Amino acid sequence: MSLTLGPTKRRAAAAVLTAALLVPLAACGNDDGNDGKKDDSGKKSSGSAAPKADLTVLAASSLTDVFKTAGAAYEKENPGTKVNFSFAGSQELAAQVKQGAPADALVTADTKTMDGLRPDTGSPSVIAKNRLVIAAGEGNPKKIDALKDLSDSKLKVVLAAPEVPVGRYSEQILDAQKIDVQPVSQEPNVRAVLSKVELGEADAGLVYKTDAATSPKKVDAIKIPDGENAIAEYPAATLKTSKHGEAAAAFVKWLATPEAQKILQDAGFEKP
Repeated sequence: MSLTLGPTKRRAAAAVLTAALLVPLAACGNDDGNDGKKDDSGKKSSGSAAPKADLTVLAASSLTDVFKTAGAAYEKENPGTKVNFSFAGSQELAAQVKQGAPADALVTADTKTMDGLRPDTGSPSVIAKNRLVIAAGEGNPKKIDALKDLSDSKLKVVLAAPEVPVGRYSEQILDAQKIDVQPVSQEPNVRAVLSKVELGEADAGLVYKTDAATSPKKVDAIKIPDGENAIAEYPAATLKTSKHGEAAAAFVKWLATPEAQKILQDAGFEKP
């Protein structure tokens, strides 16, 4: 005897069949909330990559070498993103920000300069620290051993200008030790101070230890005892005028990651 289903029973049976077909498909799907996409290594993508953008980062001169390395590492980790750096003394960078220069993030060599830009930046975070050394000519021909030696009127000493962070730190430590130094010139950034010593235009200068480390064949670095030294802090922040706010924030955040910190510390910078 044949059995004929009514319209309502036929619809119910179809629904059961459809559900049964969907079960194995669901089992093949991803149960962790992502699409199961994999990267080239076969691992699931976390989907946490920073937004793609061409970023411009204003950075203190003393970060020139290490940030080139850090930028390359960041670009490798975030394909499609390009990080362009503009290096200068922190006071010059501050002036550029106030003048509305198109940029996305800022890293200065002191907190004072960054604090003066509060209306223009996001919340800053310190990403590294540094200390000063005396940079002398290769082989230290003038036999400079300590800060007090810089007061010798026969020495040609060059310092950064007092409005520059490294110049301010230099002034601070010399004043604390009551050492009177008459510089033959005051330079706009730490790299200019280093260059004067490298070229033999000065017998000595005060620079960050990381800068002296970039020129081991041209200058000798004379350590300054911790009790006579100053600690430079490097804050980083996004700029409110950035057209790539999310991407800029991702880069600034990355500077605190273990990968970025290793790059900074390998170059001689200290933990924040």
